[in-house]
Amino acid sequence: MRVELPLDHLRELWPEKLHGARIGALLHSASVSSHLEHASQILERHNGDLLRLCAFFGPQHGFLGQTQDNMVEWQSYEHPRLGIPVYSLYGEHREPTAEMLEHVDVLLVDLQDIGARYYTFIWTLYLCMRACEKHGVQVIVLDRPNPINGVTTEGPLLDSAYKSFVGMHPIKVRHGRTIGELARQFRDEAFPDCRLSILPMKNWERAMWFDQTGLPWVVPSPNMPTLDTATVYPGMCLLEATNISEGRGTTRPFEIFGAPFIDAEILRRELNDLKLSGVFFRENYFQPTFHKFAGELCRGAQLHVLDRDKFRPFKTGVEIIKRIRQIHGDQFQWKQPPYEYEWKRLPIEVLIGGPIESVFGD
Repeated sequence: MRVELPLDHLRELWPEKLHGARIGALLHSASVSSHLEHASQILERHNGDLLRLCAFFGPQHGFLGQTQDNMVEWQSYEHPRLGIPVYSLYGEHREPTAEMLEHVDVLLVDLQDIGARYYTFIWTLYLCMRACEKHGVQVIVLDRPNPINGVTTEGPLLDSAYKSFVGMHPIKVRHGRTIGELARQFRDEAFPDCRLSILPMKNWERAMWFDQTGLPWVVPSPNMPTLDTATVYPGMCLLEATNISEGRGTTRPFEIFGAPFIDAEILRRELNDLKLSGVFFRENYFQPTFHKFAGELCRGAQLHVLDRDKFRPFKTGVEIIKRIRQIHGDQFQWKQPPYEYEWKRLPIEVLIGGPIESVFGD
């Protein structure tokens, strides 16, 4: 049975007491209905009737999903047709200011998360909840599926001493929650005075992967093109903190990886000898069109997930890094700061959410 999104039933789910309320909406390119209509168009259709649309907000990668990489900021602007502000929450400000919220009664949030702590959309939600609690603005979150299922969790719990924009609250790397469930946890554990409502999905079951929901996949960020990408991301994102290409600048980001100095045949053999659950490594060669080693021949491997229910992406990502360090320790390097607005700690510590020795034994 097809999952139905709250966006598909906005009129029937919208609280009666909020009819005519002034609305700000935090959206991105994947904020679409099950029929691929963007939330901004649906809200515009209800404008002046069910609600009064006053402002849009956008997270990392832009309101339109256009900016490519980490720490590529975008600037606020005026919506060309509606004449309302589109505020950037990935630029000068990552948290709405009092001025941005001055004419907003309710902040509506409709973002597609991908199930990993590093993915920054949930932290934009977190900061919005903090600001809305402070300024008395109600928050309504439209729930969406966790695309890599709502059952499996993996990776360390965030150490509160290592908070950053890729981890601001103690959750695991693969958190196993929907964005609505995370919002409720943030309210219960961090923002008790935040007036939060969750508009629910219909027919979603925890064990579902996204391709079992009947919903269309819309790219939530430029390097998250498919469900296959999201499946490996909770582990392969760790390569961002190294001098190994994580496949950005190719058609299979996070599924392929390598560097010019790697011996692909040896790495492939070493990784397959580990017999990691649900995955096979195929020797692979590629030339990124941008990002690390742009235009250079990289040698490495592609992950082929054979059994996604047994596959453990975080463990796999850690083991890949360990093996490359063992084979090419003289050329492997940890990336240095900055990374996602963290200017002091190593990016790998920012990502794992704790000291490097807790995972890699350094």
